[in-house]
Amino acid sequence: MSTPGTLTDPARTDPTAPGYRPGRTLPLRVEAVRQLRRRRTQVMAAILALLPVVMVAAFAIGGEPERRGRVNLMDTATASGLNFAAVCLFVSAGFLLVIPVALFCGDTVASEAGWSSLRYLLAAPVPRARLLWSKLVVALAFSAAAMVLLPLVGLLVGTLAYGWGPLQIPTGGALPAGEAVGRLAVVVAYVYVSQLVTAGLAFWLSTRTDAPLGAVGGAVGLTIVGNVLDAVTALGDWRAFLPAHWQFAWADALQTDIAWSGMLQGASVSVSYALILFALAFRGFAGKDIVS
Repeated sequence: MSTPGTLTDPARTDPTAPGYRPGRTLPLRVEAVRQLRRRRTQVMAAILALLPVVMVAAFAIGGEPERRGRVNLMDTATASGLNFAAVCLFVSAGFLLVIPVALFCGDTVASEAGWSSLRYLLAAPVPRARLLWSKLVVALAFSAAAMVLLPLVGLLVGTLAYGWGPLQIPTGGALPAGEAVGRLAVVVAYVYVSQLVTAGLAFWLSTRTDAPLGAVGGAVGLTIVGNVLDAVTALGDWRAFLPAHWQFAWADALQTDIAWSGMLQGASVSVSYALILFALAFRGFAGKDIVS
């Protein structure tokens, strides 16, 4: 019972209040527009779009890539636009593409807490699970867009600079252009799945801290630690449980005969870790005392 002069929110006191639908609070479209208008989203998009241009300029100044012992995709970077797009993925998958995933997933909840607006969102009232779900879906969608943007711009810029043609395989042979486009789509999809571990880490940390930089930096730092551990050969078969061990398994898709085993193992490891981390984020946030 409310006392005279006290303001009450009927949607909070009566879950059956007319017009209140928990599933319609914080629509995905609203959250997507909010994230799209943020400066960090625009800066990250600009960086990813400019990278292929910078690489073309570097090849124009420095000349053809030099072969140094082991053959890799970099040796065929200027063979065609498809090769150039593949090289853009090759040089960025290990670190650069980690950053937008960590940024979009790690900044999303922690930034609201940092702005002291998180408790007001929950007072709307937006159910906690709904809030996390909306933010996670939008963050993963923006991460996917980042994965697509880089090779797409690379393909466009590379085709303008080096022409349209088959994808030359470093070890010999070539894939017809039509088939190579499909293979690149497989590569992009795998790179995205392999980054779900970083997304899970960043999102979980975002629900545990009010500092966006801590969530983003923590996810990037732990991803780097995973890469370092994978380089420790003394770990032997234990490295197979590290997501970093499979981060370049997509190279099997750019062979004459595609091999799926490595990508399937890498995807299973990444998705398993990601599901655990997402579950921890939802469970921890459900009982968290929101004071900011």
